[in-house]
Amino acid sequence: MDGGDVVAVVFVVVIALPWLVLHYMTKWKTGATLTNDDESLLEELYQLARRLDDRMDTVERLVASDNPDFQRARLLPDREVDNVPLREIEAMRASAKAKVSGRTAK
Repeated sequence: MDGGDVVAVVFVVVIALPWLVLHYMTKWKTGATLTNDDESLLEELYQLARRLDDRMDTVERLVASDNPDFQRARLLPDREVDNVPLREIEAMRASAKAKVSGRTAK
């Protein structure tokens, strides 16, 4: 190996390789987070889904009152089996809101 090869190897090992690793670590960390716009959009979609679920319950109740043979094809409201995942979602939303409010308070 002559002097040029040694300099090239040292450059690649000491400068280029760490720069490449740190560059993609930074890209990975910044790309994996939700922005405030993403969080607000998710909140709006969640509220919309809750309103639509309430409307479907109302429609099903009205149809069931008019037609005694009507069978509900979806989840029944207020069943414990169905409410457990909803409670988990509510807890995750509450912790996310606490994190967001903690970031804005600082």
